[in-house]
Amino acid sequence: MKETKLPRSTPLKKYASLLTQARHLPKYAGPLALNLFLMNLAMAAQPLVPPSPNPTPSAARRGELISLVRQDCGSCHGMTLKGGLGPALLPETLKDKPPESLQATILHGRPGTAMPPWQRFLTEAETSWIVAQLQKGFPDEK
Repeated sequence: MKETKLPRSTPLKKYASLLTQARHLPKYAGPLALNLFLMNLAMAAQPLVPPSPNPTPSAARRGELISLVRQDCGSCHGMTLKGGLGPALLPETLKDKPPESLQATILHGRPGTAMPPWQRFLTEAETSWIVAQLQKGFPDEK
């Protein structure tokens, strides 16, 4: 197979040239592999979910979230969040827990337990707000 001559000015072109020298690959395989590699690299650098433009929920949504936690979460964690089927969700029981871990538990649930995932109903920003409220003392419904 004839070697493709590429300018040696860039390491990427040299890499592509090395790939095309393999006897079992077609002539275009090197540049194609390089393009795929660069596309994957560019995609990996971008976040999967764009950050929320407004990380704090609106007042109306906060009211909905308070009701959701008090009613839906309260059905397992106790209506006063002092525990039940699930553990207590009080500041003293959550103080040593990393917020990221609590957010992951809320969004993705706990496989093998009664804790369901809530990612279909909550955004990451809303989950972050809920965790912050739980760690400082969750507000009562109005």
